[in-house]
Amino acid sequence: MAGLERFSPQLLSVLRIMSGLMFLEHGTAKLLHIPHVAEFDSPLAPMLLAAGIIELVGGFLISIGFMTRIAAFICSGEMAVAYFQIHVRMGRSIFPVQNEGDAALLFCFVFLFLVAAGAGPWSVDAMRKRA
Repeated sequence: MAGLERFSPQLLSVLRIMSGLMFLEHGTAKLLHIPHVAEFDSPLAPMLLAAGIIELVGGFLISIGFMTRIAAFICSGEMAVAYFQIHVRMGRSIFPVQNEGDAALLFCFVFLFLVAAGAGPWSVDAMRKRA
């Protein structure tokens, strides 16, 4: 396993791209109904609408690595709110395996990591630094 740390910058970019795309999908499901999720067929409550906008815009920005630290900070905050407002309160449990908040917590902390680590070399942010 020695020497694998040389791949850390590229794997940071892969983590950012994949988590951004998965987050973006939550936004497209809420706002564009792609993919279709029956739960979002009726008009969205204001909090879900705001969440969808953050997921769509934030997920896109994180995916391409543009203004990554700011976008990741906002998205991390949204996931913290989602975890406590939806999963803990509605699930009536603090444990993610019981309240189905696993994804919200993972997104929260992956995005918090991106706030500190940045976008990595395969990003618009990195291209702008080189220019």
